[in-house]
Amino acid sequence: MMNAEFFLALVYHHAFIVHNCFMMWYVLICLSLSLSGVAGLQFFYLIYLERINREQKKRIYEVERHSRHLTRRLGETERQIVQQNEILESMFDKFEEEEEIWADVIEDR
Repeated sequence: MMNAEFFLALVYHHAFIVHNCFMMWYVLICLSLSLSGVAGLQFFYLIYLERINREQKKRIYEVERHSRHLTRRLGETERQIVQQNEILESMFDKFEEEEEIWADVIEDR
């Protein structure tokens, strides 16, 4: 009887170990699949960040080009203002000279 009980216990113990071994394999497979999923998610997130980076670089290039255009227009506008100021100053100088002439004519009469 002792042998039968011992044999039965040995069989149950062996079945328990085999069951635990298979459970460990299932756990390891699930863990590896989960890690693969996380790695895939990180890979696609990296691709997304690269695309965002390219779009931002493109936008920066467009903003810099627009800035150069506006700087060029500002320079042209400043030159135009300087020219107009010179014209106005010359006209004002002529106007002041004409006033003095009329003042002399009025005094002569």
